[in-house]
Amino acid sequence: MAEVFASLIQASMARGIASADMRVWAPQGAQVLFVRQVAPTVEDLTSRRTEVNALTGAYPTGSWGDESRDYHVAIRLAAKAIGQEQLAARVQLVIGDQVVAQGLVKALWSNDEALTTRISPEVAHYTGQTELADAIQEGLAAKAAGDTVTATTKLGRAVQLAAQTGNEEATSRLRKVVEVDDPATGVVRLKRTVDKLDEMALDTASTKTTRVKK
Repeated sequence: MAEVFASLIQASMARGIASADMRVWAPQGAQVLFVRQVAPTVEDLTSRRTEVNALTGAYPTGSWGDESRDYHVAIRLAAKAIGQEQLAARVQLVIGDQVVAQGLVKALWSNDEALTTRISPEVAHYTGQTELADAIQEGLAAKAAGDTVTATTKLGRAVQLAAQTGNEEATSRLRKVVEVDDPATGVVRLKRTVDKLDEMALDTASTKTTRVKK
């Protein structure tokens, strides 16, 4: 389904589109926790929701060129009995009033820990990328405020996440701001002298993500 959805989007966007909406339908009693663009950059669309009807919200995605994007949608559902299945969401890409692509998300209630504790590689990857962007921005803000303890902790976590998610660009930019002792555990030291342009470049690029490796 994911491959078909992506190919439909790419074909529809090949000529460039000024504006498109992502519509998310969720069943009665469900809650849409968030809708985020996670590639090629992190952008939270949750607060931009407009109501289409009682169960459907529209999230503006802006203009598109000949490109593909990844989105992360989280839905909270009411509990069901073990073994039951439910349509959790219907996600559509809409240009004007035309639906150009659609994907269905199903939920299955299970007591099999092998299923319920498993996180998909894509979700794990992009959750780390979102946390990486937050850690960089919070670390730089703390550094500017003179809070070296928080800055070191946040930027150390950013180094760790960049290493875990394979974001080499973020790793390279972070090394211009901190001395990295151990990227695996996020042990870093703030550099005494840092070029302001390097800090600005790190901040600006913090929302740029890497795609999941196939």
